Amino acid sequence: MGLVFHSPEEAIAAVGSDLGVSDWLTIEQDRIDEFARATGDFQWIHVDPEKAKDGPFGKTIAHGYLSLSLINVFLPDLLLGEGMKMGVNYGTDRVRFPAPVPVGSRVRASGELIKAEALPDNAVQVTARITIELEGSQKPACVADILGRYYF
Repeated sequence: MGLVFHSPEEAIAAVGSDLGVSDWLTIEQDRIDEFARATGDFQWIHVDPEKAKDGPFGKTIAHGYLSLSLINVFLPDLLLGEGMKMGVNYGTDRVRFPAPVPVGSRVRASGELIKAEALPDNAVQVTARITIELEGSQKPACVADILGRYYF
């Protein structure tokens, strides 16, 4: 488990903390295809394994935005506002996709709490730099500064 905080004050005091790492997740073609259906992005590099064999990556790759969306899968392992009434995604300040994610590869997330600000009504806005690591790669699949609001 990464960072658990119980109040805005605890989150603010934890700025600079390492959030640890999540478990590994294997990226299967079914997940890529479901993401394509959900977003309407059916580019062959994602959904056509036969054509992708002769493409630039030698197989299909996950959508960059699929890599970004996996932050929601991993975040509870990294950052948790325990006892909160509600948490909401507030946005993203910066997103990069340095490396493609080939089908069958494994990814996990790591992070750092880089900012936390008190809000009215016993709430806090946190900014966490989340890195989606790609097993065996020098480069990450995704790096994003995400903003979340936690209401206690």
